[in-house]
Amino acid sequence: MPDATDVKTTDDDSLVSIRLPVWWTFGGLIAGLVAGLLLADNAALDMVLAITQPVGSLWLRALQMTIIPLVAGLLVLGITQMALAARAGRAARLMLACVFAVLIASGTATVLAMPLLLEAFPIPQAATGMLEAGDMAAQEVPVIADFITSLIAPNVIAAAAETAMLPLTIFFALFALAMVRIPVSQRAVLLGFFRALANTMLTIIGWVLWAAPVGVFALAVGVAARSGGGAFATLGHYILTVSAMGLIVLLGAYLLALLGGGISPLKFARALVPAQAVAISTQSSLASLPAMLDSASRLGIRERTADFVLPLAVAIFRATSPAMNLAVVIYVASLAGVELTAAQMLAGIAVAFVISVGSVSLPGSISFVVSIGPIAIAMGVPVEPLALLVAVEMLPDIMRTLANVTMNVAVTATVDRSTQD
Repeated sequence: MPDATDVKTTDDDSLVSIRLPVWWTFGGLIAGLVAGLLLADNAALDMVLAITQPVGSLWLRALQMTIIPLVAGLLVLGITQMALAARAGRAARLMLACVFAVLIASGTATVLAMPLLLEAFPIPQAATGMLEAGDMAAQEVPVIADFITSLIAPNVIAAAAETAMLPLTIFFALFALAMVRIPVSQRAVLLGFFRALANTMLTIIGWVLWAAPVGVFALAVGVAARSGGGAFATLGHYILTVSAMGLIVLLGAYLLALLGGGISPLKFARALVPAQAVAISTQSSLASLPAMLDSASRLGIRERTADFVLPLAVAIFRATSPAMNLAVVIYVASLAGVELTAAQMLAGIAVAFVISVGSVSLPGSISFVVSIGPIAIAMGVPVEPLALLVAVEMLPDIMRTLANVTMNVAVTATVDRSTQD
């Protein structure tokens, strides 16, 4: 991924294209951790922290301020696109049904598997130093009795002010579905507004993430000074456990290809090697599309099915989003000692399911902020540690892209088999 930040538009109907300083951000994290280790027992530490802590907190606040308006714009655009696609015929409806099933299964698998994985392989004890990366406070989440009534906000403006993500997500999902049923000219006006809103927020968050190397460095200094070398162990543990949830989705793609597409795992694996190689090297489902079309041809999938389903899947489907996004939130909850209830888990699955539609075309770092922040808020989990974890997102993002590309072809094979006369 290029080490540059560039914001540009390709046409009036497109979201802005953003290139981010991914490696510089990662370098800022490493430099901050090393600096914190070196200063841990030095008299100059307090003077350094007096500078870095306000800088890190300011950057974190800038990152958080765009979440709600950006989520609103992306949700409306994504769900409207999906609803309009459902009108394209039987193949589109079968594809969307398969997408919904995979997304629900993806999130459910993580809710069941991630706590067990963290119990078997606990977070390093030194990780507690990461909890002070900002003024962290858990959100309040209603108990089961209040959970159902909290799904609908009587005042959407108040819900936005209180960052009540679950009722906001439901509202914008319903808003997008209602837009599909109004006259085309009126829908075009609203789509133009929300596209402009999303592009404006993406431009702002692009500026904020351009400063990520400095912000992450500032936060990492304090983390390393408190937790020592345990910070490196924690980040390694985090990458492996979150990626393990993506591995579940990857294996699920082979199972879907077998059960839904009637393709043996060995044949499917051989055909997917070129597409998977492109996915790993580019970390982009869009860049992998030509290779996915070639893999579909190798599997004997009809060209008309592949030419319709795969581009649509790249546009609206990211199979790993619920699984790996929920894994991040559950990891942070465990880090912060937050006991997640059944209501919180349900809220997380619901928000992860809906949010996954709105962020599929975004770079990994932006998708990380836009997708995981709302889930954490909905589940009552502190969002502050996400500011550091975004710096290593490029590593789990390899698994995200690999599993997404593989699942896209598996879904295409399933749709092709289901629509044969």
